[in-house]
Amino acid sequence: MRSVTRRNFCQAAAAGAAWAAACPTALSDGPMSGKIDDGGSLPRPTARQLAWQDLELGMFIHFGMATFSGNVWATPSPDTYAPARLDTDQWMEAAQAFGAKYAVFTAKHCAGFMQWQTDLYPYSVKQSKWRSGKGDVLKEFVESCHKYGIKPGIYVSATANAYWGARRCRVQGGKESQAKYSRMVEKMCEEVWSRYGDFTEIWFDGGVMPPRMGGPDIWGLQQKLQPSAIVHDNGAGPHGHQRWGGSESGGVGYPCWATVRNRHTQFEPAPSAGPKDVLHMMKHGHPDGDLWLPAEADPTFNGRWFPAKGKMAAPRSLNNLMKIYYESVGRNANLLLNCSPGPDGLVAESHMKRYEEFGREIRRRFGNPVAETQGVGDTVELALKTPARIDHVILMEDIAHGERVREYAIEGLVSGNKWEKLGDGLSIGHKRIQGFEPAEVARVRFRATKAVASPMIRRLAVFSTSEGAS
Repeated sequence: MRSVTRRNFCQAAAAGAAWAAACPTALSDGPMSGKIDDGGSLPRPTARQLAWQDLELGMFIHFGMATFSGNVWATPSPDTYAPARLDTDQWMEAAQAFGAKYAVFTAKHCAGFMQWQTDLYPYSVKQSKWRSGKGDVLKEFVESCHKYGIKPGIYVSATANAYWGARRCRVQGGKESQAKYSRMVEKMCEEVWSRYGDFTEIWFDGGVMPPRMGGPDIWGLQQKLQPSAIVHDNGAGPHGHQRWGGSESGGVGYPCWATVRNRHTQFEPAPSAGPKDVLHMMKHGHPDGDLWLPAEADPTFNGRWFPAKGKMAAPRSLNNLMKIYYESVGRNANLLLNCSPGPDGLVAESHMKRYEEFGREIRRRFGNPVAETQGVGDTVELALKTPARIDHVILMEDIAHGERVREYAIEGLVSGNKWEKLGDGLSIGHKRIQGFEPAEVARVRFRATKAVASPMIRRLAVFSTSEGAS
């Protein structure tokens, strides 16, 4: 596990902000007028959140000193770091293989080892014999992202730094030592945010302690140097634009709404919140939330974030990866799937093969719809050219206008000219992938049975697969 904050999330979450009691928004039940309205005060995504949600798939690249030591808290000699065959282009080939549109690189993980040219403190590639101390993996990563058309993201943990003895942003030695550490974090952020171009996502694992508590003052800097980045700040911290999905083992819960009621942070406690309340919020959001904060699932690829003493565990099965895909992208969340290159600096051949299989299966199932349409109102119908056997539907709301649907049904026109229910559900949001028992239909219709404003369906698409539903 890479973060004490997430590893002990339920304990830490007890100090999070209260997940407020629901104040239900009036729902329209039964047939609605179909009149287009502006949705009133419904929360809506910013332009950067909207663009980020459309990316859907990302790769989380865990590579650093722990790749060689097998321990995220170990601080061996910089010479331990020696990726003889490092190839960041190959990392991007792995990302492309399963359809990732963005990648987040652990440029500085818990050990404190920095993988770029820096003089901040003497624990980086500059002190390593690797490439005679001239290497810059962050630079190579960013260049490879641009080469392969993948948007770069960066992880530089502020909470954890074993070299400095920092845990949860705190160091021993009193106010002077704390101030010294916080100033270093500020300079570290300034370096990586100013030297390597725009980042799509900035990942702060465990969040950032606020300045009034002795933490670094970085948010004005972030707005100045990386104003377009999506920030992951303790999952739902005060500066974040998306939230942690509540699990490192797979997807998110269902329903999963893009909105939440109030933020939380481990550094600014509100004792009235229990860990189960906060964890529920992370996994599910809240249909009547007042803040747009979509979820991101970040599972491991083989049960570990880094190799175990240089040995690569077998990757997840294809069936398990597809289950995660259904339970993340298919439940209105982004999927940031881990990749852990080995000590040689390469993605293992067996892992590369599985990424390829995963991408192929996603494309096989959902690359060619039988038919699709879009529409506005409580009912949207889709006519097939000829009757066809289908077993999946993809629904997407036009979330630029907020999440409007609260309950829905999917129906098919079967033989005998009868409408038969194929499935139903609650949240749709950016994307809902739903499987059902195969049925031969001539038409398909979406019906919103509860909504807070006129439904705006960006996509209603049906598919035929041979693998069944998840």
